[in-house]
Amino acid sequence: MADWAAYQQQVLQMRQSPYLDYPSHVHLETLSLCTAACEFCPYPSLERQGNRMSDDLLDKILKDLGDIPKHIPFQISPFKVNEPFLDKRLLPLLKRINLELPQASISLTTNASPLIPKILASLGEIRQIAYLWISVNDYRPDEYTRIMALPWQRTFDRLTYLHNQKFQGKVPFKVVLSRVGDGTVEDTRFCEWVAKTFPLFQYSVFQRGGWIGQVNLGQLGPVPQVGCVRWFDLSITSTGEVAHCCMDGQAQWPIGNANHEHLLDIYNSPDYRKLREKTLSRTEVSPCNTCTFL
Repeated sequence: MADWAAYQQQVLQMRQSPYLDYPSHVHLETLSLCTAACEFCPYPSLERQGNRMSDDLLDKILKDLGDIPKHIPFQISPFKVNEPFLDKRLLPLLKRINLELPQASISLTTNASPLIPKILASLGEIRQIAYLWISVNDYRPDEYTRIMALPWQRTFDRLTYLHNQKFQGKVPFKVVLSRVGDGTVEDTRFCEWVAKTFPLFQYSVFQRGGWIGQVNLGQLGPVPQVGCVRWFDLSITSTGEVAHCCMDGQAQWPIGNANHEHLLDIYNSPDYRKLREKTLSRTEVSPCNTCTFL
């Protein structure tokens, strides 16, 4: 409950900030493909699986985001329910973000499988990378393979190479190895493994989310009686549909479509803006009243 109070305070502070009018975080999924099939992710049943965002739509999205005043910083994450490094347009896109959206910090999430040396070297050319977040999820080879449906040794080799590059000063940004927690002692053991094996990396264990009922993970706890900081985000899928939030993996509750609406008009549409302006608890509105994710 104490965490709920601190979280609610964050929501109320954002309500008094420029992010009432402009998104604080933009998720942009350009290619709906992933090499993994995690048991806690909606990707294996994703209806848009394999879809590639058109170049024209990508151009429009960058143009729309260019209307955010340059003095208002925001975060952009070029992924949603996908592995972003599978899109060959990613690195040129990051360079365009640096050029056209200079106030945007970039956050990258990957399962590490595509992180070959050539790609890592290219990331050194990109400015304002806030962090590289790597979904590892387990340190035990057999359990890792079961959870992720990926070969452990390849991932471990990728992480080892990246850590060596970090040691040599060739990776200037923060690297975080993450685990979707299950509440067992393995959460702590994962952190200990990261600290011992890859001491230059940070670690993070975060709660499981039910993706608003799109993944069957059982009962994950009570719905917090607070608002949501993700009401201050935009979550754009490869089809152009703007999902309700990051947890709306299937875009079952779209709030607009970037193909024919300006992103800032979508963000400030009456119903969605009402969430940011006046809604005190997610329990008051659907589909938020089924979401336990903080």
